This record gives sequence, structure tokens and C-alpha cells, in this order.
Amino acid sequence: QVQLVESGGGLVQAGGSLRLSCAASGRTFTTDTMGWFRQAPGKEREFVAGADWTVGNTLYADSVKGRFTISRDTAKNTVYLQMNSLQAEDTAVYYCATDFRGPAVAETRSYGSWGQGTQVTVSS
Repeated sequence: QVQLVESGGGLVQAGGSLRLSCAASGRTFTTDTMGWFRQAPGKEREFVAGADWTVGNTLYADSVKGRFTISRDTAKNTVYLQMNSLQAEDTAVYYCATDFRGPAVAETRSYGSWGQGTQVTVSS
């Protein structure tokens, strides 16, 4: 089973940028369908971005479209989430997920493996 470890979170001012990393061990995962999700205090976990690398498709939540970009480094078996123009509303714990089993990239129930999360705090 793949193990995922997120990193790169931190405290940033509004308008700033962060790059999150999701490193995998146990097997190659950068060719899999995967997703980034986030969960703010008192809220449900929500979809942020996803990728189906088999066909080269990426998908973004409307709230982050144009600001966040998902990418991968196959040599490092790592997927990234570049986050620009961060806003206070982006404050959350961010998770990466894989072992996609359907039905949809944007649904939490679609994934069988999750990382432990990394905190992103945006100060306004």
C-alpha cells in the first residue's frame, strides 16, 4: 500500500504563495489518479484539485481555479500543489489522496489512501 506524506504548509500573508508536496513511498504513484483536498475547522473536507495522469487531465475547484496548479515529478514520486494569491479562506489542513476507485476525482469517497495533512494558514 502506498504511504503519502504532505509537506510545505505554513503561515503566509494574504496574497502570498506556498507549494505543497505530496511524497509517496511503497509504489509509484505519479501515474495514478490523485487528488488534493482541504478541511477547515468545523467544515467538511472539500475537493481542491485533482489529476488523472493517465490521460493528462487536471481538475480544479472553482474557488481555486486560476490560482492553484497541480504538477508532478515522476523521478521523485511526488505531486505538488502550487498555491498563489492565497486568501484567508484558503486556511485549512490540506491532504493528498490516491488509490482512486471512483466514482469521481472530486469526491472524498473515491480514494483509498490519504496522507496525514499539512496546515496552511493565511493571515489577512
